[in-house]
Amino acid sequence: MLLAALLLLISTEVHSTDLPQLPLVPYPQHVSLISSPPAVLDPLRFTFSTQSRSVLLQEVFDRYHKYLRLHDFEQKLNLTLKKLDVVVKDSNEELLLETSENYTLTVNTDSAILQADTVFGAMRGIETFSQLINTYNYTLPSVQITDYPRYKFRGFMVDTSRHYLSVSVLKQLIRAASWSKLNIFHWHIVDDPSFPYCSTSFPDLCVKGAFSPDHVYSQTDVLDIILFAYRHGVIVVPELDTPGHTLSWGKALPGFLTHCPGHGNIGSDYGPIDPSNEAVYPVLEKIFTEIGNVFPSNFVHLGGDEVHYGCWKNNENLTNWMAQHNISGNYEALEDYYETRLLKIVNKLNKNYIVWEEIYNHHLDITPQTIVHAWLPNWKKVFQNATSEGYRCILSACWYLNRISYGEDWRKFYQCDPRSFNSSAPFSQQQLVLGGTICMWGEYVDNTNVLHRTWPRASAPAERLWSPEYITDVGFMEPRIEAHRCRMVYRGYPAEPSFMRGHCQVEYSWRRRR
Repeated sequence: MLLAALLLLISTEVHSTDLPQLPLVPYPQHVSLISSPPAVLDPLRFTFSTQSRSVLLQEVFDRYHKYLRLHDFEQKLNLTLKKLDVVVKDSNEELLLETSENYTLTVNTDSAILQADTVFGAMRGIETFSQLINTYNYTLPSVQITDYPRYKFRGFMVDTSRHYLSVSVLKQLIRAASWSKLNIFHWHIVDDPSFPYCSTSFPDLCVKGAFSPDHVYSQTDVLDIILFAYRHGVIVVPELDTPGHTLSWGKALPGFLTHCPGHGNIGSDYGPIDPSNEAVYPVLEKIFTEIGNVFPSNFVHLGGDEVHYGCWKNNENLTNWMAQHNISGNYEALEDYYETRLLKIVNKLNKNYIVWEEIYNHHLDITPQTIVHAWLPNWKKVFQNATSEGYRCILSACWYLNRISYGEDWRKFYQCDPRSFNSSAPFSQQQLVLGGTICMWGEYVDNTNVLHRTWPRASAPAERLWSPEYITDVGFMEPRIEAHRCRMVYRGYPAEPSFMRGHCQVEYSWRRRR
């Protein structure tokens, strides 16, 4: 109760107008300027210094050295800052949702020190340090920063079934996500249109289910993406959405889907998985076991959304089976039967699982550990009900980047807060909201446009997931999101403009770097 009261006091007393206007995205928890002249560094000689022997940390240093050296440098001021001292307290480099990302950063005229609990906190702090640097004269303010995320679960989702995204593009998306301190890559890897994941258990799934042999992710590709994400402090959470959204599975698995001529998905004669077919469950166990082994994340997303009952209603064998099991006409009970069988399989994997909100809304029998993922407009009611019953929740409903609109639509994304479902909810209930996931569904994006359509728009909800609750002023965000966009362009990323007019000092086409 004391902590809740303290947080309320902070949120009511601090305003964005009181905060230093620094080009930081997301904005840190606590920032105070120090009364000393700005530091000036030489990007060609500046070093990161540490006593840590971490190879991962050294990779971070190398990465940010490259960012510092993108511009030609003319020495016009006395160089005062030669290094950033980085202190990492814990040598454990396992990346979990619970892993600390806390850090403190102190910059003076002639010294700078970053202290973090873990290497991943150091990653976040080095990104903040890099954002403080004025890349035109390499000055940065003397400042004291204490920072940590407001929400533990800060995700970004891409859909690689409706349109294929290459490995290199996925890596660029992950890299950009790390610049905004996101820590989850939710990979909606398969769906109705295609099955690009090359399973070792069922190779024909990608052979017959992908658009072509060139539109697939081999096991090497998947491991490459997982490792790349890890090196950027990002956890890869795979989603295999069932029992709906599985049309691409059926090409390799005869009898797996419900046959319903004229009533199937996207113009086909097939609908969701057939829950009455006992042969389905050994297949599910084998492929989910594989997914559990391939992806080291403690989470797996089970989907469960948009299960259209029309196909089930038009399959005579399934209707007879339901009568034999005393659930005639009760398609929620049929869905519950399927999900109960699936959860028994998934529970063997020792993984936490996430489901789209329909699983909860349909009153299916789910375990207390289930994470409810809300995406429909009535999400506040779902959060109120689910958290009151002890379920953890994450939000996507107001962060569908694929729903584009003319103009500066990042503003509406910025104004959504996952814990705004009930301002009077007890602190313990609010804490069950873990965060959220920014979504880019694949109907109208592929390699040609997904990068610039995503960023910097995703930076707005990314700040909501990291920064203090009281930072909500769109006006305070305006110059910072534009600075962040230009910083991305400066680093070689094709981020689209945030406003109807303006420019970056270095345009993307002038000096494109990776």
